[in-house]
Order: sequence, then structure tokens, then C-alpha cells
Amino acid sequence: MIDEARRLAPRFAARAAGYDSDGAFPVDDFADLRAAGLFGLMVPERLGGAGAGFADYARVAYELARGNGATALIFNMHASVTGALSGVTDGLADALGLPPEALAARDQYLKAAANGSWYAVAMSERGAGSRLSEMTTTYRAVDGGFHLTGAKTFCSGAGHADAYLVAARSDADPAQVSQFLVPAGDGLRVEPTWDALGMRATGSHDLHVDVTVPVGALLGGVEGLALVVAQLAPHWMVASYAAVYVGVARAAVDAAVEHVTARKLGHLPAVRARIGRADAAVAAAHLAVLEAARRVDEAPGDAETNRWVWRAKLLAGTTAAEVSASMLEAAGTSAMRRGHPLERLYRDARAGSLQPATSDVCADWLGVEALGGDPDSEGSAPRW
Repeated sequence: MIDEARRLAPRFAARAAGYDSDGAFPVDDFADLRAAGLFGLMVPERLGGAGAGFADYARVAYELARGNGATALIFNMHASVTGALSGVTDGLADALGLPPEALAARDQYLKAAANGSWYAVAMSERGAGSRLSEMTTTYRAVDGGFHLTGAKTFCSGAGHADAYLVAARSDADPAQVSQFLVPAGDGLRVEPTWDALGMRATGSHDLHVDVTVPVGALLGGVEGLALVVAQLAPHWMVASYAAVYVGVARAAVDAAVEHVTARKLGHLPAVRARIGRADAAVAAAHLAVLEAARRVDEAPGDAETNRWVWRAKLLAGTTAAEVSASMLEAAGTSAMRRGHPLERLYRDARAGSLQPATSDVCADWLGVEALGGDPDSEGSAPRW
């Protein structure tokens, strides 16, 4: 799958400028992802997938982002759903007391992904961001299932996914936050709102929800699991973005090298120094991401693993922003023109520090933890 990602990256890069300019969803990129079987990346082999772990995902996402960061970012949302579902092993299910029907639904969703379905994430809300504890979307039990009502924002791939992971709080008990996999169709309405500085091709429009779903759509089969899972396994909510933005940063270095070589600017010491520092910074951030991913596979939820998860997201976001800005300066004013790869990469990279968990939140979490506090409950804002 890593080889497939490397094969696809040049195709994505060739299309990236057009999708960015139009602010259009990368339809052809997703057709390539489906044909390559990458929607089944995180699906266990017994269900027809590749059986990848988090470290495998990080390597694939890095390569895809070197082609088009927007495509890799949408793919990340799908991988976070399938990866989280695959992470609910039978042993963990027993420990959490999940019913057999929930495991059957898990396998059904994962098989569908291995067969080409892909999932988007509808979690963030205006005024709440991705903090689950602040959600205003609600659900209530009805005959045969649940009725969900609310509005989501920043839903990457809105209008194109086969189903959406929707976070909502219980009408009956607001302390309970649950997640549902809602199929595309009636009851979901996309409002075109996405016209952003960077990651324009993600199509992260608003999604309005007024839908009834069957009991099997409740992930885990038990209400109130969303906050528990976020604290036990934060890597999908925090660090899955990290590999994408390190890939964008590496693409910026590559684009700067190509531009500088074509313009015969490589003899300038200041230009060489900028490229050298950028290369080292991206390599260091990439190693941090891979270390976090390795630890997630070997000891998920461990205290030291979680430290690396938050470090990886912080380093990826800040490195991408700083490196892309420096590469733009190294290339010169001509690289600021619309349509130049560095101009697009600069805008895409700038989104890294803003995506949850933001760089400020990551730094605060790490600071609280280093000072001996509880980083999940203390700090400037609720983590979830």
C-alpha cells in the first residue's frame, strides 16, 4: 500500500492546482484511491483489507500528501473511522461490555470499506470546534433506532462520502456523547460554505443533519462511548493529521529545490541554507511522527505513547507552516503567483497548526503534563 501511495502521488500532484483553483473535491484522486484498494488500508485481512497499523497509515498518508495534501487530508478522515473501528478488538469489546450486534455492525462497515466505500467525519461545530463535550447536535431514541438533529461544519468530502461519522449528545442525558455512522442520503443536507485560504480541495462544507438511523448505526452499540474512546486512544483525533502535514512540508522542500534549480539560484548561500534547514526540520518532524505511530501500534493509550501523539501533531503543524514560508522566501517573488506549487503548498501548510488539536492546545497539553498536572482535564480549554 505504501508503494501504491508513492505511485499515485505524482498523479495527485499533477491535478492539485486545478482542484485548488476551483475549490473542487478531487474526484479523480478518490477514484484512484478506490481502484488501488486504499479504502481498505485499515481493515483487517479477515474482512478483506490490508490489515495496516497506525505506523503503516502514517507512511501512506505522508506519501499521498506529497502529491496533494487536500486529498490526503480527506483520506485521513476515512482512515480515522476505519482505523478506530478496527482498533476495537474482540478483547477490548469484552472489556467495554459491547454487545455482539455492535461487533457485527463493526465488521459490516469495515467490509464495505474494503469493497470501496469511504467515510467522512462530521464532528466539528461552529463555536465548539471538535470538542465533543461542547457538541450541540443531539440524538434521541425512537422506535427501531435514533433520531439525530444538528449542524456540522468543516466536514471534509461533504456530499461525496458513502457515510458520515456523526458525533451527537443524548437528549435524555447530555453528559453522554455518542457517535453514529450515518449513510449518505435523505436527512443529510450539504450547505456549500467552504471557500478557504488553504486545503481548498477538501470540500469541507457544512452538513445539516435531521435523520433517523437504525440501532446498528450507533458505533459500539453502547451510548456515551465517544469521550471514553477519545481519552483512551487519542491518536486518531490528534495525530492522524500529523503525517499529512509533514508530507506537505516535504512537498514544499521538493518544489523549492525544483524551482531554485530551474532558476539557477542554487549558488546563493542564503537559498542553500534555507533549503538545508528545511530539509533537516522536515526529517526531524517525520521521525517524530513515525515514533509516535510506532508507539501507538505497540502500546496504544500508554502515557508515553500519548506524549508522543501530542508532540507529533505540534511538530507537524509548526514545521509545515515554517518550512513552507521559508521555501517561498527562498524561491522568491515569482513563486507567489497563483498556480505556482509553492503558493498552494504555503496555503495548505498553514492549515496544519489550526486543525484540532491546534498547535496552541498541543503545546498547552504538553506543558501541563510536564509540570505534573492532568493534561486532559486542566489547561486553557477542554480538550474534548
